[in-house]
Amino acid sequence: MFCDWNLLSDDLQLILSREALRRAVETIAGQAEILASEMEGGGLANLGGPEALRLLAAVARATGQESLGPAVVGHA
Repeated sequence: MFCDWNLLSDDLQLILSREALRRAVETIAGQAEILASEMEGGGLANLGGPEALRLLAAVARATGQESLGPAVVGHA
């Protein structure tokens, strides 16, 4: 059963959006880590890429966490 996004409450939309962003950040960071390992292992040409990819992974994770801020549910 599919649900219309607009029928969801604002709070539920926010929760789902935050989770989607968190997963996207982890996917990107994880792929960067895998590429860095491949370069270090000789599977891909290493032109300084592992350090740059690990920096990308760290920045994505840090920025992703900062942009999410504390989860707020409900209204005061």
